[in-house]
Amino acid sequence: MSDKPAILIVDDEKNTRDGLARALKRSYEVFAAESGAAALEILSEQSIDVMLSDLRMPVMDGMTLMQRALASAPELTCILLTAYGSVETAVDAMRHGATDFLTKPVNLKELELVLERVLRSRHAETENRQLREQLDSKFGMENIIGNSPQMQEVFDTVRQVAGSRATVLIQGESGTGKELVAKAIHQLSSRTHAAFIPVHCAALSSTLLESELFGHEKGAFTGAAERRKGRFEMADGGSLFLDEIGEVDSSVQVKILRALEERKFERVGGQETVEVDTRLIAATNRDLKQMVADGDFREDLYYRLYVVAIILPPLRERTGDIPMLLKHFLDEFNAENGRAVEGFSQDALDLLTAYNWPGNVRELRNLVEQTVVLARSKRIGVRDLPVHIREAGGQKAVISMESGTLEEMEKQAIVQALRVAEGNRTRAAEKLGISRRTLHRKIAEYGFAEVR
Repeated sequence: MSDKPAILIVDDEKNTRDGLARALKRSYEVFAAESGAAALEILSEQSIDVMLSDLRMPVMDGMTLMQRALASAPELTCILLTAYGSVETAVDAMRHGATDFLTKPVNLKELELVLERVLRSRHAETENRQLREQLDSKFGMENIIGNSPQMQEVFDTVRQVAGSRATVLIQGESGTGKELVAKAIHQLSSRTHAAFIPVHCAALSSTLLESELFGHEKGAFTGAAERRKGRFEMADGGSLFLDEIGEVDSSVQVKILRALEERKFERVGGQETVEVDTRLIAATNRDLKQMVADGDFREDLYYRLYVVAIILPPLRERTGDIPMLLKHFLDEFNAENGRAVEGFSQDALDLLTAYNWPGNVRELRNLVEQTVVLARSKRIGVRDLPVHIREAGGQKAVISMESGTLEEMEKQAIVQALRVAEGNRTRAAEKLGISRRTLHRKIAEYGFAEVR
């Protein structure tokens, strides 16, 4: 297989076809076709980089050929040739997918320059696409951790929607990682070179939020000493993330709707219309559909936002991801604090997996930071966990602040639980708030005889 770029020349005039082939064959692998049908056959069999086609041909003209070729091979670069060159024809060709447009008779030096340019651009696009694919898991979703089916579905949706211009609504409880998903969508899109601008809507009053989103003119209100760009304008060419959009006042909802529908708005106190190309990603922990039914959220804005929905599961519904999350945050806070904590004991892990996590991943992250900073040994045990987590798992009897060593108190608690359960280890484990497997290990570790 040749390392040279492959060029397909399509022209019903043999002399033109042969002349171009002779001129290009030194630098390129050249294929030639006398008609649109013959060209499509070659395209179905060969990997072609650039198609150089006459515009005026019988049966199938160059424009039709280009459209059919691009439908099956969107990455194909197309250059059209015509003896009837005009600005209108060139614009029409470019609008339908042509990369460039040359008039006949073809100036070979000009053709060589055009080919060098389009192939250089094609190569750069290919490299960028490959790089984005390579960086997908490493950077695009580096902080979104999980192997559970629910999270794999989220990852698939993010990858699918990232390359589009569609508005995305991310739904989930507080702490589930909605902003991380929004950043991943931006990072994996063609807008990654431009800004990702987050706005936390609940933190601002409606008046301040309007100015924050759309900017204001000098003198628009007391304290407006100069013109200020809003977040929609700052995110032009990039992505705007509106977190907690369910908290936005109805008067601001109207302006957001117009900005979405028309991609234009006026700054507060201004008359000039500002046009932007901003992709909107919104998030909420509220039931927007119910808010629409209750009259608390505009129905037209809801449907504008609900183009693509991503639902983030709460941590309690994907507990299988907890060990992976713990390791991720453990590595992060070890590095940040110069610690060398190795992990969590099985007892601690059992408690953490059984806990309900009302604050979701954010709460788990904060817990790991706290335990790493305060850890008294290389391994985080039950006694290192916050009291509310220990108590939620029934560990109050096992981990007590009374006198005596931890080991002695743990032995006493196990003996007492086994006695109350008349030696039934399953019931004893339930009373202790630990797994039966953990109880078995503790009994073996302490060398207990049967207790009744």
